[in-house]
Amino acid sequence: MSTFIHRLIGLVIFLGICAGLKAQPPPDLVLRMKDAVSLGEQHFHLLKSRKYEAEASEKKIDVIKYTKTPSIDATYQAGFSSANNITGQFYPYGIIPMTGPVFTDSRSTGATGSAASILLNWEVTGFGERNAGIDLSIAEARSKTAAWQQEVFNHKVSIIGAYLDLLLAFDILTIQRRNVDRAQENLRQSIELTKSGLKPGADTALFRSELSKANIEWLNARQQLQMEQWLLAQLIVTDSLPVPSDTAFLQMLPLTRSGQESNLSTHPFIQYSQSEWAFSKSREGFLKKSYLPKLTVWGTGFARGSGFYPDGTIKTWDGMGLSRYNYGAGLQLSIPIMKIGEAKREIHEQALLSKAAEEKILDIKSTLSTQQKIANTAFENSVAITEESQRQLESADYAYYAIRIRYQSGLVNFSDLITAQYNLLKAETDLKKSRWNVWKALLMQASAMGDENIFLNQIK
Repeated sequence: MSTFIHRLIGLVIFLGICAGLKAQPPPDLVLRMKDAVSLGEQHFHLLKSRKYEAEASEKKIDVIKYTKTPSIDATYQAGFSSANNITGQFYPYGIIPMTGPVFTDSRSTGATGSAASILLNWEVTGFGERNAGIDLSIAEARSKTAAWQQEVFNHKVSIIGAYLDLLLAFDILTIQRRNVDRAQENLRQSIELTKSGLKPGADTALFRSELSKANIEWLNARQQLQMEQWLLAQLIVTDSLPVPSDTAFLQMLPLTRSGQESNLSTHPFIQYSQSEWAFSKSREGFLKKSYLPKLTVWGTGFARGSGFYPDGTIKTWDGMGLSRYNYGAGLQLSIPIMKIGEAKREIHEQALLSKAAEEKILDIKSTLSTQQKIANTAFENSVAITEESQRQLESADYAYYAIRIRYQSGLVNFSDLITAQYNLLKAETDLKKSRWNVWKALLMQASAMGDENIFLNQIK
């Protein structure tokens, strides 16, 4: 009985430990911004997918080149059939048809037959179609590579943006914690003033309400922080909660400001659009070659066996052996006459697609140029707002503590103190957001210029 009890207790302890392990939150992952960017680039599934597509398109070039080499097919077959009108039958795949003499009467008696051959088929020239096909595969590979590079750049910018959002969420949580502390201190002070008769009891109830409001805002800030952590965790592919270690730079402004418009030719968006245009033009060139003549060389070594003999004798199983041997070689010039009209219509369609791709390049250039101007304006304006926010915080901080002292002396009422507390909270939040906006504007500049290092080089 005691053994059973001990086992039962052990099971309960084991289950309790398992439940405790399940209840534990995921571990934190402390990382710098550049490390986050590197992790995302290495592990994000969509980037790996784009990379594999680019590598596959590179391999396709070798496939296209190889398919243009001569083909050699070796074939052997054996069958059983009747010899009615044609002496022996065979399935013609891979073998150039050869027939024997015709009988004068109809016969349904069956016998075996066999055939074997080696057939060489080589398209010597398609008058430029082969090279056009290789050029098309090269252009497609470059387009896939450019698509991968564009995706990498987009992802890096997204990680940096998520990292900034997480930093702001941490700062807002800290501000809300300070506001809770102020509300608790005001409540404690109100209770003492009420006991001494300097303030009415209603103030204590109002301060309790304000403390609850402050706690709710702190809980909302904590929820927002956890959401930002999971969003960044998704981008860098981790089950841990990211905790940024690069926090000091958000307390200051960037050391240098980029107000110049960059050369857009190196931007990943432009390079991808140009590769799409080049791919479209290559396809246009391929279609122009698709309806040209094709010159093919063929050669064969051929053998037949048959159970039917010219004198009418039928030896059923003699056909399993080969009895006649032949060879052949020749040239074939084929002109796809009806393909010309179809190809010309396809060329016209592809030419319009090439023009559309060209216009898309111009549109992206215009969009990026506008984004650069907007980013430059946002940067300068955010810097000016930060300077004003700093002055606002200094004034709000001085006013809050001055009014708090006057409240203790009974010179101001509850409403004045709470208003000053809200003004201080807003000023602290505004200053954090204004600095965050400066860095966001710098990231916008880096995104518009196509170089994330414009931002990352500012992180010390």
